[in-house]
Amino acid sequence: MNKVKRILIIEDDKSIAELERDYLEIDGFSVDIALTGDEGLEKALSEEIDLILLDLMLPGTDGFQICKAIRTEKDIPILMVSAKKEDIDKIRGLGLGADDYIVKPFSPSELVARVKAHLARYQRLISKESQSELIMFRGLKIDQSSRRVFVNGREVVFTAKEFDLLTFFALHPDHVFSKEQLFERLWGFDSLGDISTVTVHIRKIREKIETDPSNPQYIETVWGAGYRFKG
Repeated sequence: MNKVKRILIIEDDKSIAELERDYLEIDGFSVDIALTGDEGLEKALSEEIDLILLDLMLPGTDGFQICKAIRTEKDIPILMVSAKKEDIDKIRGLGLGADDYIVKPFSPSELVARVKAHLARYQRLISKESQSELIMFRGLKIDQSSRRVFVNGREVVFTAKEFDLLTFFALHPDHVFSKEQLFERLWGFDSLGDISTVTVHIRKIREKIETDPSNPQYIETVWGAGYRFKG
């Protein structure tokens, strides 16, 4: 019997939080609500949570700070929620480690679809024990079973989506993928998201694995075509 997935909603608007909870519970999820950033962060770090819906504008500790803090401890999916389109630029620019974002107002069906998709992808990636557990390239070691990355013997912390993207590249060396192909394969939402998030994630990965991110040795840009992992 599958374990019921537990969702944490960090949202200061009680009516919105309760609406999100109701639709998720209808689909069989267990849902907790935190109405302040401080309460949400405490729950996220101390309790067993499978996915977090995180509002950006919160009293006290805001969504940006919460996302950074969670990413130092856990790699579970984080979906950021914003009422302002402009905030999305901040998310891209800061590269905070969120796996996706939704702009209010959004339909309950879209919310549930996004939650299900991220949980399914996360579960598939952590349960692929049949695949080779270790991937190694010139000082880069990716341990799929423990979801850990080592660069020249030093462990480097990756967010869930950064790890997924790096692993996908490493499993397909010397193959050129467009941003659209990467977005479809790793995020899978077609028109529901923004492919610019691919560029942000690749930049963050380069900063972590490359000696000189401006002259990458692993993930190179193929101008006019996309990106290629040099095997």
